[in-house]
Amino acid sequence: MALSNTNTTIDYAFDARHIWHPYTSMTQALPVYGVVSAQGCELTLDSGEVLIDGTSSWWSCVHGYSHPTILAAMQKQLTQLSHVMFGGITHQPAIEVSKRLVQMTSANLTKVFLADSGSIAVEVALKMALQYWQGRNKPQKQRIMTVKSGYHGDTFAAMSVCDPDGGMHTMFGNNVTKQVFIPAPTSKFNEPLNQTDITALENAFSQHHQDIAAVIIEPIMQGAGAMRFYSPAYLVKLRLLCDQYNVLLILDEIATGFGRTGTLFAYEHANIEADILCVGKALTGGYISLAATLCSDEVANGISDSPAGVFMHGPTFMGNPLACAAATASLDLLLQGDWQQQVSAIEVQLKQELARAIDLTQVQDVRVLGAVGVIEMVNNVNAAQLQQAFVELGVWVRPFNKYIYIMPPYTINAAQLTRLTSAMISVAGSIEDSGNKQQFISHG
Repeated sequence: MALSNTNTTIDYAFDARHIWHPYTSMTQALPVYGVVSAQGCELTLDSGEVLIDGTSSWWSCVHGYSHPTILAAMQKQLTQLSHVMFGGITHQPAIEVSKRLVQMTSANLTKVFLADSGSIAVEVALKMALQYWQGRNKPQKQRIMTVKSGYHGDTFAAMSVCDPDGGMHTMFGNNVTKQVFIPAPTSKFNEPLNQTDITALENAFSQHHQDIAAVIIEPIMQGAGAMRFYSPAYLVKLRLLCDQYNVLLILDEIATGFGRTGTLFAYEHANIEADILCVGKALTGGYISLAATLCSDEVANGISDSPAGVFMHGPTFMGNPLACAAATASLDLLLQGDWQQQVSAIEVQLKQELARAIDLTQVQDVRVLGAVGVIEMVNNVNAAQLQQAFVELGVWVRPFNKYIYIMPPYTINAAQLTRLTSAMISVAGSIEDSGNKQQFISHG
């Protein structure tokens, strides 16, 4: 692995005693790696090791790190107006990013609510749906329908529409709103819609539509839920049923938006429109937290006709100018750049280089779509041990459950991508079956 000079010291002892990391225990610590700088597609650790990043920092840094255009936009905005309340005040950075979002998304999406994070964007979308039906004199439409194996965030409303079995429902009991769940789509991306999926959808709408305010779904790819790609025809059928039964359609493009699946938005694979759309992650290129919820004129008018007369949400840092400036720069890079060629090249290379993983004993499936490559193992893996193995191979890949996957920055070069795919196959091949468990074999 490459080495880089660094004098930064990471206080690991303080970190272990006092700082929570995502989904970790404070009594059973997992290893963490100290990052001191990042450039392009590489992370530099405090040890001097340089790792090729295969995660785009949870799928957000699509332009890589320290991109001069985004840094320049943020530095300029920082000296001008870093933050101001959005209540009763507006500013050009919020206007510019909203202009681009309206321009980039489907024609019916004309209203933009700027949120703090992906989870909040989902909360906003669900509240929009409920308030809309209050304004349309159907207050009984209070439930949300969704598919199993989905993930939409960690806050309470978002949590309620995550997978009911593998999510957090049992942990928080009656505090989690009981929603309507239907089976996850089984029709694969490159296949027509099968009758099982059609029947499940039709039955769910027929049975529940009078109480359902909206359906929420991750279009084409179920990300943190399973890294599964499903047929665009499923979305076409879902849109038709929403129209037939008078139900709103919320599309959660937080993970899939801005080019990740090969189209600018994943819903474009199905040529449909959402009533409400959630975006985040890559919105700012991963440089600072920002998300957005877009809706149609009809949804906005329904909300405005509700008893409250206004939409009941307003975060303190809504429309943060610094984040809006970063997002505008990131979106301009997409609009003016060659992301389509970059993602297409990544997809071709991933398909070629990951194909041989299917011959490994403990590999169940290999799948690729756009700039997403997944090796699905037969059983769950030891994430901490595999994480260390990847670091020793000079790459940053973060497995979860049964999935060894990468979503690299679009700016990655062919040699860097080969380093990632080679490491994935090497580590996947170092897992052997031991009864009903998996054992990682360390080679170093």
